[in-house]
Amino acid sequence: MAEVTTFSSSGADAITRTIDLQGEVPTSLSPEELEDTFDIARTADQIEKGDYKRIALQFPDELLPHSVPIFRALKSRIAASRELYVLADTSYGSCCVDEVAAQHVDADALVHYGHACMSQTSRLPVIYVLGKKLIDPVHCAESFVETLKSASDSFSRTKVLLRYDVAYAHRADDVIAELRQRLPSTRVLHTPIPLVAHPSPSGQQRTSSSLPESGHPDQPTLEETSQDDASPEQSVILYIGGESLTLTNLLLTHSSYEVYSYDPHTRATRLESGRTNKLLMRRYAVVQKARDADVIGILVGTLGVANYLPLIAHLRDIIKKAHKKSYTISVGKPNPAKLANFLEIECFVLVACPENSLLDAKEFLRPIVTPYELEVALQPTQSWTGRYVLDFDQLLREHQDALQNTGARDGGEEEDEDLDQPVFSLATGKYRHAKRYGGAPEPTANGDTDSAAIILRNQESTLSKMDDSAAAQFLQSRTFRGLETRIGQDAPSLLEQGRSGIARGYADDHRGDSES
Repeated sequence: MAEVTTFSSSGADAITRTIDLQGEVPTSLSPEELEDTFDIARTADQIEKGDYKRIALQFPDELLPHSVPIFRALKSRIAASRELYVLADTSYGSCCVDEVAAQHVDADALVHYGHACMSQTSRLPVIYVLGKKLIDPVHCAESFVETLKSASDSFSRTKVLLRYDVAYAHRADDVIAELRQRLPSTRVLHTPIPLVAHPSPSGQQRTSSSLPESGHPDQPTLEETSQDDASPEQSVILYIGGESLTLTNLLLTHSSYEVYSYDPHTRATRLESGRTNKLLMRRYAVVQKARDADVIGILVGTLGVANYLPLIAHLRDIIKKAHKKSYTISVGKPNPAKLANFLEIECFVLVACPENSLLDAKEFLRPIVTPYELEVALQPTQSWTGRYVLDFDQLLREHQDALQNTGARDGGEEEDEDLDQPVFSLATGKYRHAKRYGGAPEPTANGDTDSAAIILRNQESTLSKMDDSAAAQFLQSRTFRGLETRIGQDAPSLLEQGRSGIARGYADDHRGDSES
């Protein structure tokens, strides 16, 4: 019965479901604590400075109890002509900016509260209120240095790349100062998190390009430093925060680095890189399942992250070139019951922000991969170095560079491939014949198309032609194909008065009892 309840339920569990709230949520705050925790003065100043008329306030579930006091505090500090709207129950992840919901109220700016993935927006300017979690910078630096000393190889590194949960951004400068005091010969590299973000037509993140290194105003960003200047042999990464998707993504995208984490809640520092290989092995197993899929569903998991539309077009293109079939689906927040309705789809690729891209697909009927994993799965040769990319813009940029290099090398000529050649599956350990979609139908000896394209439409021997439709082929393989329409064969029924009332007791349910 456990498998049945995964895909169907009575709906009663939605009433009794317990919501897991992330982080420490204060039950009540004084006006002074509310002012400091949610940056009321700074938010009101940014609204006035930007001259925004209609402002949307987006809250995650755990901060909804504070939405009304925050609304009142902001309303008292801005002009009476400015309108505020509270947004809740976001379309996708609460870490993403819900530009679609903001457009429903015709907002020209949005204030995002709580944890944020900091993905670049495409339509609205955003004011971030990240919250202020408690942390002891002195203990953080001391614990990290002691852990480094216990690992002799790591203590000789010359650079420390600082990453942290956004809720600790308000104490980042204090942590950096303590680290530099205890590691005077080590450079601490860090990219400040912007508290105001504007939409960029190019889709590139507008962040501060300077690292807090005194005397070097033109140093590269953390991403450029980690790829060029800060090699894995010379650098370690310190992440401040607890177990989260942010840490998991950091481990996957920086698998060649040594990553240490400091949890301010437990006040403990530990080496996290030891479990990176296990994470990559799990993802590689999912990639092999995606390689065997012939029908792929593109799940739209965001409508606010910049470049999501070009990425969807790119995914359709590479799926078509691999002679596979793709369907684009938007179901809001994915769950097993929703995706189980699309049985003809053998694999899903989720287009979402980096923190929502990795789903634990154990409860799902089909595997779910990221766009980069799909690119690896569709490669002609099975190779993966362990490199991992979650950024939309980087994926598109690398694809364009690869197209230019390929065109310059072979003049754009493609080698013909044998479509009938069997493919070996690492997931099953057997050879399989892949289905081919998107190609022109091959004529037979007498000039006709393949007879497999002609199918029975219904039991009255009506013929219908399938134009490369995976859904139609799947429907023909099912034993139940729906009720027969019988158009024009049965006389229409007379209109009758229907029942009135509610389901537990219609008006005519006990008519016979009353008459007797």
